[in-house]
Amino acid sequence: CSKAYAMTGWRIGYCGGPKELVTAMSTIQGQSTSNASSITQRAAVVALNGDQQCVAEMNAQYRKRHDYVVEGLNSLPGISCLAAAGTFYAFADVSGAMQATGCRDDNAFAELLLNEGGVAVVPGSGFGAPGHMRISFACSMETLEKAVDRMARVLRSGAAAKTA
Repeated sequence: CSKAYAMTGWRIGYCGGPKELVTAMSTIQGQSTSNASSITQRAAVVALNGDQQCVAEMNAQYRKRHDYVVEGLNSLPGISCLAAAGTFYAFADVSGAMQATGCRDDNAFAELLLNEGGVAVVPGSGFGAPGHMRISFACSMETLEKAVDRMARVLRSGAAAKTA
């Protein structure tokens, strides 16, 4: 429900699949989390039984944001980003930008973007992919435009500072 109905943080959903897989998932989930609150359960029921037009509208908006972010990241020096599917995050290779700015790892690169540009990203090493970053596009287009502009500014000044 988090992605389809903008219920991030509510931690409720459902799955379907082969019985063996669903049973294994249920066993793991049953030992690692508690039950969803009654309010969350009711919200999910209303979302699933309600008008589904909002899902198509949100998908269209997320597609625009996704395309903007991927194109914007690919326009930045030292960053390469493949198109994503089914998420509201972009996951980009920033190894070239790290090298150009003198960052020792993706944690330092994320810190550079935050401190110098006011842009929050998540280092890829937390996902087992050092040299990458994750950035959410579940925000306004205006926010995304500012973020890409700020990253460009940081990379221009960072690369210039390293070569100076």
